Amino acid sequence: MALLSLENVSKAYAGIPALRGVDLAIAPGEIHALMGENGAGKSTLIKILAGVVAPDTATIRIDDVPVTIDNPAAAHRHGLRFIHQELSVVPALSVAENIMMGRPYPRRLGALVDWRALNAMARKALETLGITHIDPRKKLAHLSIGDRMLVKISSAFLAGETPARLYVMDEPTAALTREESERLFAVLREIKAAGNSVLYVSHRIDEVMSLCHRATVLRDGRPIDSGELANITHDDLVALMIGRKVTEAYPPAQAAPTKDPVLQRPDLTVRKGEIIGIAGLAGAGQTELLRQIFGNPQKAWKAGIAYVPKERRSEGLVTSRPIYQNITLPHLQAQSLGGTWLTPRRERQFATRLGEDVRLRAAGPSQLVSELSGGNQQKVVFAKALGGVPRLLLLDEPTRGVDVGAKFDIYAIIRDMTAKGMAVLLASSDLPELLGMADRIAIMRDGRIATIVDAKGLTEEALLNLCYGRSAVAA
Repeated sequence: MALLSLENVSKAYAGIPALRGVDLAIAPGEIHALMGENGAGKSTLIKILAGVVAPDTATIRIDDVPVTIDNPAAAHRHGLRFIHQELSVVPALSVAENIMMGRPYPRRLGALVDWRALNAMARKALETLGITHIDPRKKLAHLSIGDRMLVKISSAFLAGETPARLYVMDEPTAALTREESERLFAVLREIKAAGNSVLYVSHRIDEVMSLCHRATVLRDGRPIDSGELANITHDDLVALMIGRKVTEAYPPAQAAPTKDPVLQRPDLTVRKGEIIGIAGLAGAGQTELLRQIFGNPQKAWKAGIAYVPKERRSEGLVTSRPIYQNITLPHLQAQSLGGTWLTPRRERQFATRLGEDVRLRAAGPSQLVSELSGGNQQKVVFAKALGGVPRLLLLDEPTRGVDVGAKFDIYAIIRDMTAKGMAVLLASSDLPELLGMADRIAIMRDGRIATIVDAKGLTEEALLNLCYGRSAVAA
């Protein structure tokens, strides 16, 4: 008997199908992966399950009993809990207030908020994940992105509620360190051992292969396959997702770096055509280094320095505006006739050309950015960065939350640019990404560059040891 089963789930927006007859069954005590490229229909399926979006057709059963989920309260009542990739948090409120968001606060004397009890409830939820370093009284704005995600995840484990049966997690480890991710995985295995289930969405295929028992793959809104992961390989899963075999994860370099420096600092020199990776533990200063180099945005753009920030939705895009306005935003004066006159038609032509350069999949330059998949939103950020033909490109976690097909496109874009002489600084918590793309890797510790090593021949274990300050050959 399935804990949850979905049958013939279909949904179209303005006549364009997002889901087409999807079936999905999750057994009790199962961690089940939901896989697919950005835009494959995963988010729509989750929103239907959460009662946020009404399906055109669907049969939903819990314990083989038909149920109706037409609002979030109904989903919660049926024991469903959701952790979304885009954090719905309020930075101005405390950790405890964010954990308790949407729930009744404990009271004393019938009216006053019992802050001590509220903080205690939040602390207990955090401790479920083994989190003791986060003070429930602290403002969320003062936490790192990774800690904010841990707070949001903790809210799903709040005691004293309707018992949870199924946890739906959308890219929960995207902002987490390796240690934080392992802590989460331990909790998920405890959920499984207790007979409850997890629907797990992630683009990190190695993570899925080690954590999940079965996977349902969507492509263009259709179910492509559903089966046990023990019976397929990593490459098979990638091929199911994108519809083609991928013979290599990272495109090869097209040319060797030159000796000509593009950036020179006492601790770092970056040459034309070179990719230098930036590695380190969480909080080692990777983002701060890139922001320091970028400095004043207006001066940076004029100096030929472009920046792709870590948080694309909050720092890199105006999602309520069309694609072409996002791409042209830093280049308005440069693209204006005489420096003063810029027509929408000229903007759209400029954006269309750059969209083609970054392999953007969209209805056209006038489509709203909010309507794009995560991978295509990231390509808009790249198009904006490349619009000024920069000499130095600063990348902060450029493939976070991006599917395998879009990742390869982004890697190919980076290779194309370095072949033309652009220098790249690539900060990433994805160690295989650094090893697959970088010529050299700068190791950061305590806010400074501790050492720079050649990437060739370096292993993940050796790189991780360097990040911890140990010898690259430490046991």
